[in-house]
Amino acid sequence: MKRSLLIKPMMNEYYPTVTHGDGIYLFDNTGKKYIDGCSGAVTASIGHTNPEIIAAMHEQANKVSFVYRSQFTSEPAEELANKLNSLLNAKEDYWSFFVNSGSEAVETAMKIAIQHWQEKGNYRKNKILSRWISYHGITIGALSLSGHVKRRERFVHILEDYPAVTPAYCYRCPFNQKYPDCQLSCANDLETAIERAGADQIAAFIAEPIVGAAGGAITPPDGYYQKIREICDRHDILFIADEVMTGLGRTGKMFGLDHWGVRADIMALGKGVSAGYTPIAAALASEKVMEPILNGSNSIMSGHTLSANPQSTATALAVINFIEKSKLVENVQENGEYLLQKLQALAANFQIIGDVRGKGLMIGIEFVSDVKTKQPFSSGVQITKKIVDQARDKGLLVYPASAGKEGAQGDAVIISPPFIITKQEIDDLVAVLKETIEAVQNELVG
Repeated sequence: MKRSLLIKPMMNEYYPTVTHGDGIYLFDNTGKKYIDGCSGAVTASIGHTNPEIIAAMHEQANKVSFVYRSQFTSEPAEELANKLNSLLNAKEDYWSFFVNSGSEAVETAMKIAIQHWQEKGNYRKNKILSRWISYHGITIGALSLSGHVKRRERFVHILEDYPAVTPAYCYRCPFNQKYPDCQLSCANDLETAIERAGADQIAAFIAEPIVGAAGGAITPPDGYYQKIREICDRHDILFIADEVMTGLGRTGKMFGLDHWGVRADIMALGKGVSAGYTPIAAALASEKVMEPILNGSNSIMSGHTLSANPQSTATALAVINFIEKSKLVENVQENGEYLLQKLQALAANFQIIGDVRGKGLMIGIEFVSDVKTKQPFSSGVQITKKIVDQARDKGLLVYPASAGKEGAQGDAVIISPPFIITKQEIDDLVAVLKETIEAVQNELVG
């Protein structure tokens, strides 16, 4: 057999060869069928081979697929920017900067935040605060913001020391308190971090509305983001929402922060913008953020060759129009509640499930060796890998995540199927997941 020269996540492991997809299903070259229970990487939100999206891609390809942003604009790019602004339904306009990935969107958001203060004549505000147990991307700037111990460790010597704030992790409260008696100590920790660094040094604070890969859908309590917004405003610090995973309907609202009625100054979008049909992401900046730039240099110092290309923007526009037309956000809310109930009922039957959490079709399951003490398994047991591998063998794809203290000493998976999933398909998904967890638990007991 000819040696593969493709660099895969683990080069000594076997990966099935996908041949095609259909709705929530994927098929490999042996004919095996998989339920895409995680939308790939929480990305394929409207399912695979949607004929409307394919038609829109073909139509645009027959016109023009690429132009360089410093030479032309295009109708799809202009329309997509207007569409995203309208979805926010905010009191002020939001401007879009299109890039190719969530990591690039976060990097662009960082640059816009710092440039905002530079254009106001304030060159001291150039630090970005972020939380531990977070993940914002794999490029150096985005990784510097990430409080993901495992993904930082190889490159820590070239990363900025940005993570400084405790996460809103109620299942493992770092302050050993209970909500609501805690009075949101986790949000108040931002205030402490600001006092330590100096508000005059800080350009922005960034957070994922619901923590994804670093924490297995860690969801903050009510009031958390309202307090975060108030703290940022009081200290004259911009708030960046990393909605790469939560944006465009994934949580049962168009944007994750909508659950708390809060609007960020800058947003990073990705994944669901195109539902995986093309590489595209975006940084959105409010009129308040853009105003000094528009009145100053009149240019954002960022950009990529494929930024705002008409092929990708037309595809993304078709995806968003399909989500709206098909009322898929409402479907996510309804079926998300159904899935959560199913998974919570499942957890009651297993001694290795510690917590089930999340919103919409973004549900995290954290695994523990002792439910009462919340003791995680030792890293050598590799529970997450066992769950992911055995689920795949049984025809179900789930997304691996970190969990536990500092996000480095625990195991979790994310269940995040496409928005088009039906209740019967949810039942099928949960049935395979039950078989998977039974097999892993029995192996451990044995």
